[in-house]
Amino acid sequence: MSAPVSRGILGTGIEEGLLLKPVTYQWAMDLYDQAVANTWFPNEVQLGEDLADFERMSADERQALTFLMSYFNPNELLVNKALAFGVYPYVNAAECHLYLAKQMWEEANHCMSFEYVLETFPIDREAAYASHVTVPSMAAKEEFEVRFIRRMTEQTLDITTIEGKQDFVRNLIAYNVILEGIWFYSGFMVALSFRQRNLLRNFGSLIDWIVRDESLHLKFGINLVLTVLEENPEISTEEFAAEIKQMILDAVEMEEAYNRDLLPSGILGLNADYINTYVKYLADRRLDELGFGPHYGVANPAKWMAAANDTLQLVNFFESINTSYEVNARQG
Repeated sequence: MSAPVSRGILGTGIEEGLLLKPVTYQWAMDLYDQAVANTWFPNEVQLGEDLADFERMSADERQALTFLMSYFNPNELLVNKALAFGVYPYVNAAECHLYLAKQMWEEANHCMSFEYVLETFPIDREAAYASHVTVPSMAAKEEFEVRFIRRMTEQTLDITTIEGKQDFVRNLIAYNVILEGIWFYSGFMVALSFRQRNLLRNFGSLIDWIVRDESLHLKFGINLVLTVLEENPEISTEEFAAEIKQMILDAVEMEEAYNRDLLPSGILGLNADYINTYVKYLADRRLDELGFGPHYGVANPAKWMAAANDTLQLVNFFESINTSYEVNARQG
């Protein structure tokens, strides 16, 4: 009996995607293997060693860290809802399901990592939890995501239609390219900037591992978007392309407002203008990866973040930087 013929990456049949081999989308299988190799746990980082640094940081610096935790913590869980309700049910390749299952575990692990930060540092958890609702710029970003994720959770897409396929791509752009690929990376840069000044070095290691996971999430999402567009060329109208690009440009404006609230007075070596230049650089990277070409034309102001951003060179990045940690790393 011959193997069933693949009908593309999109599909909702329960009986589809039950056989892993032959693998149709090798990029998904490769990302799953890398994700498994990257498995880590928060308590492997000795955050308590950073307490002395936290105590000698300025009030503005501690507030910035609290602000980041306020944003990251609920949004890691929000991503899981997007994956569970808006992506997993509509993808029929077994290798994609494997990767998405690992990604959902990683998002949970990231949430627990930020809880570990809140438990270790003397941060007012109640105030941190409240900020994502009470700070208008943070709430605006969350409402943008919730608007798309609500469509995922409360509506069933008919992905046999052009509109349904376009909705699937819209949702991917909202949570993967914008939330994970721009907004999260903006926060990662701020979090890692402390280590540039020899502060919170163990916290920086925790963020490194989260960035490593998120780089794969981004790579998977970009590949998924491009595969859907390649297999369904009828959805790639000029109007749809313009809409997707405008979503990303609108997201940059929301992030700019958020960063002005994050650092209203600036801290040593970092202010809102610096971060927002980095945001525009990130947006240009994502636009380019989606085939639009850059919009802002700005240089990367944080050259030290280059390795974390280079989603096109992930394998080289991991081989040169992270093999000492990888689970079951090959011995040369």
